[in-house]
Amino acid sequence: MRAPEIRVAVIGAGSWGTTVASLAAVNTPTTLWARRGDLVETMRSTRENPDYLAGFRLPDELEVTDSMEEAVGSADVLVMAVPSHGFRDIAAEAAGSIRPWVPVVSLSKGLERDTLKRMTEIIGDEMPGRPAGLMTGPNLAKEIMAGQPAASVVAIPDSTIAVELQRILSQPSLRVYTNPDVVGCEVAGVVKNVIAIAAGMIEGMEFGDNSRATLITRGLAEMSRLGVAMGGDPYTFAGLAGMGDLIATCSSSQSRNNSVGLQLGRGKSIEEILDSMNMVAEGVKSSPSVLELARRYGVEMPITEQVVAVCHEGRSARDALAAVMARSNKSEFD
Repeated sequence: MRAPEIRVAVIGAGSWGTTVASLAAVNTPTTLWARRGDLVETMRSTRENPDYLAGFRLPDELEVTDSMEEAVGSADVLVMAVPSHGFRDIAAEAAGSIRPWVPVVSLSKGLERDTLKRMTEIIGDEMPGRPAGLMTGPNLAKEIMAGQPAASVVAIPDSTIAVELQRILSQPSLRVYTNPDVVGCEVAGVVKNVIAIAAGMIEGMEFGDNSRATLITRGLAEMSRLGVAMGGDPYTFAGLAGMGDLIATCSSSQSRNNSVGLQLGRGKSIEEILDSMNMVAEGVKSSPSVLELARRYGVEMPITEQVVAVCHEGRSARDALAAVMARSNKSEFD
């Protein structure tokens, strides 16, 4: 049943933003904002987003606009589907139209490079006083659009808002869970992108399942150590936002971060890989910030350290693997 009293605005028409807007539009009036007027006209006329989700029909109920005021001014929920490097600027733009009490939900899994801030912290800077949270989990956009069974997490401290977001975003093929641990869910989403690059390198170097399982498990340990040090709940990292998202991103050819790692493992340079992409691989941009946070909190993250070395310092994937394997022996849980 539609709930016309709740209007949703989704800012950013990439693959995941378009998918979340499509989910919400089935349940409640929803507007998707895109900066490019030509893309807006294409989506209106063809009911498809050819740049990011070619072949998937958008719901007839979904409205599309390139006017920030039109999208945000009447919204009861604001969803920010913007890459981390442009998040603050777009949040500042949206702040001019948003009403005082409207909750803001981030879909971005990155950190602001200069400040090391999470996206919900930027929401607090640019839209102070609004409840801030995120949607995260093992959610590859094309599989969700295709109606394949999946689950997601909405993390926001206010349980009443969380339950309403859960209702708005749920579908018969998508179970949405709630979790009050914003910090843990957000850190997990950032770190899993970095580990996915390393997993792609393993595949690119043609190693097998033992290597992949080892990498994912030790990556989960890095994620958990940093997240707990920053105030996250340890249980979050064993759930959908942590282990679930990590497995999906480290295993899927649909993952941009995994694809970057795959090509690095095959010997391509980071420059030529990024030049060939039309979407953002957040792990490349956020890996130095994750490593800087790890040092700030006194947390060891050797996989992350080597991803930074490969993506930003010119080290080869094979040399990075050798460096990780050469570390001194220790207890698994130290």
